[in-house]
Amino acid sequence: MLFSALIALASAEPSLYFKEQFEDGDSWTTRWVESSHRSDYGEFVLTPGKFYGDPEKDKGLQTSQDARFYSSSARFEPFTNQGKTLVIQFTVKHEQNIDCGGGYIKLFPADLDQADMHGDSKYNIMFGPDICGPGTKKVHVIINYKGKNHLINKDVRCKDDEYTHLYTLILNPDNTYEVKIDNKKVESGSLEEDWDILPPKKVKDPEAVKPDDWDERERVEDPEDKKPEPPMVSNPDYKASVSWPYTHDRTTFSFLIETSSMTGEWKPRKIDNPDYKGKWVHPEIDNPEYSADSEIYRFDSIGVIGLDLWQVKSGTIFDNFLITDDATLAEEVGNETWGQTKDPEKKMKVSQEEQERKKLEAEEMGRKEQTKDEPEDEEEEEKEEELEDLEEEEETGAEEEEEETDSIKDEL
Repeated sequence: MLFSALIALASAEPSLYFKEQFEDGDSWTTRWVESSHRSDYGEFVLTPGKFYGDPEKDKGLQTSQDARFYSSSARFEPFTNQGKTLVIQFTVKHEQNIDCGGGYIKLFPADLDQADMHGDSKYNIMFGPDICGPGTKKVHVIINYKGKNHLINKDVRCKDDEYTHLYTLILNPDNTYEVKIDNKKVESGSLEEDWDILPPKKVKDPEAVKPDDWDERERVEDPEDKKPEPPMVSNPDYKASVSWPYTHDRTTFSFLIETSSMTGEWKPRKIDNPDYKGKWVHPEIDNPEYSADSEIYRFDSIGVIGLDLWQVKSGTIFDNFLITDDATLAEEVGNETWGQTKDPEKKMKVSQEEQERKKLEAEEMGRKEQTKDEPEDEEEEEKEEELEDLEEEEETGAEEEEEETDSIKDEL
């Protein structure tokens, strides 16, 4: 009995398939493989970024070159999630205020050639934020099923600020899922219902046709409604006969003429259609192509995690990667990593922004002072020039007067 209890306890222990927090400096380069499929892939660098909660704990892989594809991956012991929960978790910080680019990860089968990884490499799951302009700010949740990639039907919105955020995807062995951002559920449901993975259970009966006499009009024109006779009013053009027999035309002679206060075309009123049968619904039948699958969630081989994405403006930092079979463990790790540094990170950024604001204000004040002093300097220069001109005139006048005096003396 004790032996059985120990087995049960051991089986309850969570499995930790992959964990990467970049805590050992540049040693990450021995675990992550850069793809050589293209010669112009962007370079990842290890850094906590411009603002952070902890200079060591917040170090992650950052995209460092604008308008580049990035492709790097890490391998771990292959496993299958059959009969188990699969949890994928990581943090993303778009500190560059990203305009267009990916912030997602891909989970690959173990047979991936890491050195040749590229955009068309077969993957199991693609998960994470994707931003491009104001129109695209979503969390991708793409599942590969029998060789075909299927996008989630729901619009899961991602975070679009410059702070670090925690993204978590949970796939359960009952074909349900959950998406969490910052350890809070933002979406959940059924893999079968929220993806077009399986054919629909029901399809329209191809032999069913709407009957010709099926009346779908809710209201029809009243057949008994008649156009009203226009009322008679006094004829403003009527002129009394001054002689007899009457010689004017009939219109002028008439005391009354037809008129109408109605404008536009007259239409009969509407009434409820007595023959209304409702909207015709195309009958459905069981889809012969549908086949239930209780293991949509299952992947027989999971062995590589990769960053395979494009960015227009670089600067995104990826950190705190975790793959496990225990959602509770993932939440705890999230609280111990992102949860511990998120508030200090915001505090540091706010402080930097305040310093920058004060710097700009000081520069603006300096420009205003300089502009204010410029007219005074110009006035001083003008006064000095006027004095110099006056002194020159006096000197010139004195010289001329002396010359004139000398000339008079010579004449005498």
